[in-house]
Amino acid sequence: MGMMLSRPPTEVRLQKVIARSGITSRRQAELLMKQGRVTVNGKAVTVMGTCVDPKRDHIKVNGRHLKPAPPDVFLMVNKPAGYVSTMKDPEHRPTVADLLDKKSVRTFPVGRLDYDSEGLLLLTNNGEIAQACLHPRFHVEKTYLVKIKGHLSEEALKKLEQGLTLEDGATAPARVRKVRKVAVNSWIELTIHEGRNHQVKRMLQAVDHLVLKLKRTKFGPLNLGNLPLGNSRHLTDRETNALRDLLHAPHEPQKPTQANKKALWAKSTKKRLTKHGAKTSQQNRVKHRPRRPEESL
Repeated sequence: MGMMLSRPPTEVRLQKVIARSGITSRRQAELLMKQGRVTVNGKAVTVMGTCVDPKRDHIKVNGRHLKPAPPDVFLMVNKPAGYVSTMKDPEHRPTVADLLDKKSVRTFPVGRLDYDSEGLLLLTNNGEIAQACLHPRFHVEKTYLVKIKGHLSEEALKKLEQGLTLEDGATAPARVRKVRKVAVNSWIELTIHEGRNHQVKRMLQAVDHLVLKLKRTKFGPLNLGNLPLGNSRHLTDRETNALRDLLHAPHEPQKPTQANKKALWAKSTKKRLTKHGAKTSQQNRVKHRPRRPEESL
């Protein structure tokens, strides 16, 4: 059997090289390739996944030589409420791009903050690190300072810490800390590593608390600190290296939440009843009762 050759370490997917040059997005680069507007060494390339060596191959887009990729850029923005976490908005609302220097290298937001939320938003032109920050298997934590209506009970806090079930499935356990009470409202600090749509708001709504204000203060190894609202700054070398370390960190399998355990137990019960038939006597129900998840662990 012949040996499978691996891709040379200097070769990169063509659409990624185009996007890294800063002239357009990766999706738009793929469209340009399909339209035959991208050539490599004089030949049009329309096949997605084609790999090139940026240092040796001559790449043209719309007849113009592709400029070398700019250096990696990492920006931290303290997004105010009333801004969308995109570079362009079809509804012409203010975007995070309005908070940046117009002459800066093209970047894109890593994840999103809701329109009415504020706090730490990371922008970069490095797609690999952006993906690592967002992919669930890397377990990158996000911490939020949240003002809620009412006071969080110990029962509600425990539910959040154990994980609860939303309409799109069970959440992973969260870390929750009570910060302070203000009249009929209160502030809490909540840390999660998932990134579902409106997740923090939906989690608190599930325990009967309306979110009045939400501010992200930490994102992985990054801390918002005292960066003024609406301002941005480049990451320090230490912060940048901490982000790069995410690519090489070991990834532990996610531990089952209490909600997931209940779902597995219910599924196991249904499967056994189907296999053996419904039992009418209490004795038979006990005899064929499946082990609970805690008995199996």
